[in-house]
Amino acid sequence: MSPDPSAKGTVPFGEYRTWYRVTGDLGAGKPAVIAVHGGPGSTHDYLLSLASLADEGWPVIHYDQLGNGGSTHLPDKGADFWTVDLFLAELDNLITELGVADGYVLFGQSWGGPLCASHAMNRPAGLRGLVVANAPASYPVWLGEMAVLRERLPPEVQRTLVRHEEAGTYDTEEYLAAMRVFYDRHVCRIQPWPRDFLSSFMEIYNDPTVYSTMNGPNEFHVIGTLKDWSIEDGLDAIRTPTLLISGRHDEATPVCMRPFADRIPGARWEIFENSSHLPHLEEPERFTEVLIDFLKGL
Repeated sequence: MSPDPSAKGTVPFGEYRTWYRVTGDLGAGKPAVIAVHGGPGSTHDYLLSLASLADEGWPVIHYDQLGNGGSTHLPDKGADFWTVDLFLAELDNLITELGVADGYVLFGQSWGGPLCASHAMNRPAGLRGLVVANAPASYPVWLGEMAVLRERLPPEVQRTLVRHEEAGTYDTEEYLAAMRVFYDRHVCRIQPWPRDFLSSFMEIYNDPTVYSTMNGPNEFHVIGTLKDWSIEDGLDAIRTPTLLISGRHDEATPVCMRPFADRIPGARWEIFENSSHLPHLEEPERFTEVLIDFLKGL
């Protein structure tokens, strides 16, 4: 169980609202750890276990990115609205509104990884540490690796996926069952799926506006606006102490993660041998040890 929040609510973001929760005391001295979830279009729920860092003295901020969860939903907005710059501006705004700009750590998981890395490229004075977990630096590279992983699926699963993708019938039971084969291998290897992960998974389907616009119908068929997005060329600008996390069976393969390791000076990379895309749920004890060790070294 995650500790109870010490505060929660919303902050204004232009004419919209960003939902957040705080665990621990933001004024206690240690920098706040801001959990930046994936998607785009997921929610904070699957990262709730990070709240336990508050027991060790690091306050934790979770938030739902605009368009999902407790934040303002905007189902009528088109692709020109849902941009990387929008979510960078929302993150900047949250940091300011919650008063942590003088000292914070970013934990970016999946899509949250390149989002946080993009923030770090500007070398904000208060950024004490950066964690990039299970994330691509380049969506074209990600797509190439998805093709590699798909080729390892059973032939009948591959045929089912291709048939429905060509027809655009992503919501059929047959397609979703085939999709689940990939997810059980490369997204979450725990059966049944943990409650927190299932909560975020269902939130995407309750309002798929952001996810379907920017990503696509699922993790491995990226046909949204992010399909050509890459931050590889900007990674050299990062000077923040950086921890990289990935799972041995992760959809974020070593090829996807490698640019972070090669181009961020001094980056430390930890691979979790018994995990896929969610080491914080799949190997929680080792994950906590690695993360706290990194935080103590800042």
